[in-house]
Amino acid sequence: MPTDLESISADLSRRMDGAMDTLKRDFSGLRTGRANPALLEPVKVEAYGTMMPLNQVATIAVPESRMLTVQVWDRSMVNATVAAIRDCGLGLNPQPDGQMIRVPLPILTEERRNELAKAAGKYAEGARIAVRGVRRDGMETIKNLEKKSEIGEDQMRDWSDAVQKLTDAMIKRIDELLVEKDKDIRQV
Repeated sequence: MPTDLESISADLSRRMDGAMDTLKRDFSGLRTGRANPALLEPVKVEAYGTMMPLNQVATIAVPESRMLTVQVWDRSMVNATVAAIRDCGLGLNPQPDGQMIRVPLPILTEERRNELAKAAGKYAEGARIAVRGVRRDGMETIKNLEKKSEIGEDQMRDWSDAVQKLTDAMIKRIDELLVEKDKDIRQV
Protein backbone atom coordinates (compact mmCIF):
# COMPACT_ATOMS: atom_id res chain seq x y z
CA MET A 1 0.00 0.00 0.00
CA PRO A 2 1.45 3.40 -0.97
CA THR A 3 2.34 5.63 1.98
CA ASP A 4 3.01 9.01 0.38
CA LEU A 5 0.67 11.40 -1.41
CA GLU A 6 2.62 11.29 -4.66
CA SER A 7 2.37 7.51 -5.06
CA ILE A 8 -1.28 7.47 -3.92
CA SER A 9 -2.11 10.23 -6.44
CA ALA A 10 -0.21 8.46 -9.21
CA ASP A 11 -2.09 5.21 -8.56
CA LEU A 12 -5.48 6.93 -8.38
CA SER A 13 -4.74 9.00 -11.48
CA ARG A 14 -3.75 5.87 -13.42
CA ARG A 15 -6.97 4.12 -12.41
CA MET A 16 -9.11 7.17 -13.23
CA ASP A 17 -7.38 7.45 -16.61
CA GLY A 18 -8.44 3.86 -17.23
CA ALA A 19 -12.08 4.91 -16.73
CA MET A 20 -11.50 7.80 -19.19
CA ASP A 21 -9.99 5.43 -21.77
CA THR A 22 -12.99 3.13 -21.46
CA LEU A 23 -15.33 6.08 -21.91
CA LYS A 24 -13.48 7.25 -25.03
CA ARG A 25 -13.62 3.71 -26.46
CA ASP A 26 -17.35 3.52 -25.71
CA PHE A 27 -17.93 6.92 -27.30
CA SER A 28 -16.01 5.93 -30.44
CA GLY A 29 -18.47 3.08 -30.93
CA LEU A 30 -21.44 5.46 -30.93
CA ARG A 31 -22.37 6.30 -34.47
CA THR A 32 -22.44 9.91 -35.53
CA GLY A 33 -23.02 11.12 -39.06
CA ARG A 34 -19.47 10.24 -40.15
CA ALA A 35 -17.91 6.87 -40.87
CA ASN A 36 -15.34 5.74 -38.30
CA PRO A 37 -13.66 2.31 -38.16
CA ALA A 38 -14.14 2.33 -34.36
CA LEU A 39 -17.87 2.00 -35.04
CA LEU A 40 -17.33 -1.70 -35.77
CA GLU A 41 -14.95 -2.35 -32.84
CA PRO A 42 -17.59 -4.01 -30.65
CA VAL A 43 -18.60 -6.43 -33.45
CA LYS A 44 -17.66 -10.05 -32.77
CA VAL A 45 -17.60 -12.62 -35.58
CA GLU A 46 -17.96 -16.36 -35.10
CA ALA A 47 -14.71 -17.58 -36.63
CA TYR A 48 -13.08 -20.97 -36.39
CA GLY A 49 -15.35 -22.09 -33.55
CA THR A 50 -14.89 -19.02 -31.37
CA MET A 51 -16.09 -15.40 -31.19
CA MET A 52 -13.40 -13.03 -32.46
CA PRO A 53 -13.28 -9.23 -32.78
CA LEU A 54 -13.96 -8.10 -36.35
CA ASN A 55 -10.53 -6.49 -36.63
CA GLN A 56 -8.94 -9.96 -36.19
CA VAL A 57 -10.66 -11.40 -39.27
CA ALA A 58 -10.80 -8.33 -41.55
CA THR A 59 -9.46 -4.88 -42.33
CA ILE A 60 -11.83 -1.94 -41.84
CA ALA A 61 -11.44 1.16 -44.01
CA VAL A 62 -13.28 4.44 -44.65
CA PRO A 63 -13.33 5.12 -48.41
CA GLU A 64 -15.84 7.99 -48.03
CA SER A 65 -17.58 9.87 -45.23
CA ARG A 66 -20.74 7.72 -45.19
CA MET A 67 -19.26 4.32 -46.05
CA LEU A 68 -17.14 1.70 -44.33
CA THR A 69 -15.53 -1.20 -46.14
CA VAL A 70 -14.59 -4.46 -44.50
CA GLN A 71 -12.00 -6.56 -46.36
CA VAL A 72 -12.37 -10.11 -45.00
CA TRP A 73 -9.12 -12.08 -45.09
CA ASP A 74 -10.69 -15.54 -45.39
CA ARG A 75 -13.40 -15.92 -48.05
CA SER A 76 -15.22 -18.51 -45.89
CA MET A 77 -15.76 -15.82 -43.22
CA VAL A 78 -17.72 -13.36 -45.42
CA ASN A 79 -21.22 -14.62 -44.52
CA ALA A 80 -20.46 -14.80 -40.79
CA THR A 81 -19.01 -11.27 -40.93
CA VAL A 82 -22.06 -9.90 -42.77
CA ALA A 83 -24.35 -11.52 -40.18
CA ALA A 84 -22.29 -10.15 -37.27
CA ILE A 85 -22.40 -6.59 -38.65
CA ARG A 86 -26.13 -6.81 -39.40
CA ASP A 87 -26.92 -8.18 -35.91
CA CYS A 88 -24.67 -5.83 -33.88
CA GLY A 89 -27.52 -3.43 -33.08
CA LEU A 90 -26.13 -0.42 -34.95
CA GLY A 91 -28.80 -0.44 -37.64
CA LEU A 92 -26.32 -1.20 -40.43
CA ASN A 93 -27.04 -3.10 -43.65
CA PRO A 94 -23.78 -4.64 -44.94
CA GLN A 95 -23.54 -5.54 -48.63
CA PRO A 96 -21.06 -8.29 -49.57
CA ASP A 97 -19.07 -7.99 -52.78
CA GLY A 98 -16.66 -10.93 -52.95
CA GLN A 99 -14.32 -10.66 -49.98
CA MET A 100 -15.17 -6.97 -49.61
CA ILE A 101 -18.20 -5.91 -47.56
CA ARG A 102 -19.57 -2.41 -48.08
CA VAL A 103 -21.31 -0.89 -45.06
CA PRO A 104 -23.20 2.29 -45.98
CA LEU A 105 -24.14 4.48 -43.03
CA PRO A 106 -27.77 5.58 -43.19
CA ILE A 107 -28.68 9.15 -42.30
CA LEU A 108 -29.48 9.43 -38.60
CA THR A 109 -33.07 10.23 -37.69
CA GLU A 110 -33.87 12.58 -34.80
CA GLU A 111 -35.17 9.61 -32.80
CA ARG A 112 -31.92 7.68 -33.34
CA ARG A 113 -29.85 10.76 -32.40
CA ASN A 114 -31.79 10.99 -29.12
CA GLU A 115 -31.13 7.28 -28.43
CA LEU A 116 -27.42 7.77 -29.12
CA ALA A 117 -27.32 10.83 -26.85
CA LYS A 118 -28.95 8.81 -24.05
CA ALA A 119 -26.43 6.01 -24.56
CA ALA A 120 -23.59 8.57 -24.39
CA GLY A 121 -25.06 9.86 -21.11
CA LYS A 122 -25.14 6.33 -19.68
CA TYR A 123 -21.51 5.73 -20.70
CA ALA A 124 -20.50 9.04 -19.07
CA GLU A 125 -22.39 8.19 -15.86
CA GLY A 126 -20.64 4.80 -15.77
CA ALA A 127 -17.28 6.59 -16.04
CA ARG A 128 -18.26 9.02 -13.26
CA ILE A 129 -19.21 6.09 -11.02
CA ALA A 130 -15.88 4.38 -11.76
CA VAL A 131 -13.97 7.58 -10.92
CA ARG A 132 -15.91 8.00 -7.67
CA GLY A 133 -15.13 4.38 -6.78
CA VAL A 134 -11.42 5.09 -7.26
CA ARG A 135 -11.79 8.20 -5.07
CA ARG A 136 -13.46 6.09 -2.36
CA ASP A 137 -10.54 3.63 -2.44
CA GLY A 138 -8.06 6.51 -2.16
CA MET A 139 -9.93 8.04 0.78
CA GLU A 140 -10.00 4.65 2.55
CA THR A 141 -6.25 4.29 2.03
CA ILE A 142 -5.66 7.73 3.52
CA LYS A 143 -7.97 7.04 6.50
CA ASN A 144 -6.19 3.74 7.17
CA LEU A 145 -2.83 5.51 7.14
CA GLU A 146 -4.17 8.02 9.67
CA LYS A 147 -5.59 5.23 11.88
CA LYS A 148 -2.20 3.51 11.87
CA SER A 149 -0.67 6.87 12.88
CA GLU A 150 1.51 6.91 9.76
CA ILE A 151 0.16 10.36 8.91
CA GLY A 152 -1.37 13.08 11.06
CA GLU A 153 -4.90 14.46 11.00
CA ASP A 154 -3.86 17.63 9.15
CA GLN A 155 -1.98 15.59 6.56
CA MET A 156 -5.03 13.35 6.16
CA ARG A 157 -7.19 16.40 5.43
CA ASP A 158 -4.67 17.80 2.94
CA TRP A 159 -4.33 14.46 1.15
CA SER A 160 -8.11 14.01 1.08
CA ASP A 161 -8.44 17.47 -0.47
CA ALA A 162 -5.85 16.52 -3.13
CA VAL A 163 -7.76 13.31 -3.95
CA GLN A 164 -11.01 15.30 -4.19
CA LYS A 165 -9.40 17.84 -6.55
CA LEU A 166 -8.14 15.00 -8.76
CA THR A 167 -11.64 13.49 -8.77
CA ASP A 168 -13.29 16.82 -9.60
CA ALA A 169 -10.87 17.34 -12.50
CA MET A 170 -11.67 13.88 -13.90
CA ILE A 171 -15.43 14.40 -13.56
CA LYS A 172 -15.05 17.73 -15.36
CA ARG A 173 -13.15 16.01 -18.21
CA ILE A 174 -15.90 13.37 -18.44
CA ASP A 175 -18.57 16.08 -18.63
CA GLU A 176 -16.59 17.92 -21.33
CA LEU A 177 -16.28 14.72 -23.37
CA LEU A 178 -20.01 14.13 -23.02
CA VAL A 179 -20.87 17.66 -24.21
CA GLU A 180 -18.51 17.21 -27.17
CA LYS A 181 -19.98 13.81 -28.08
CA ASP A 182 -23.55 15.07 -27.70
CA LYS A 183 -22.76 17.97 -30.04
CA ASP A 184 -21.19 15.50 -32.49
CA ILE A 185 -24.27 13.24 -32.37
CA ARG A 186 -26.75 16.07 -32.85
CA GLN A 187 -24.92 17.69 -35.79
CA VAL A 188 -26.94 17.44 -38.97
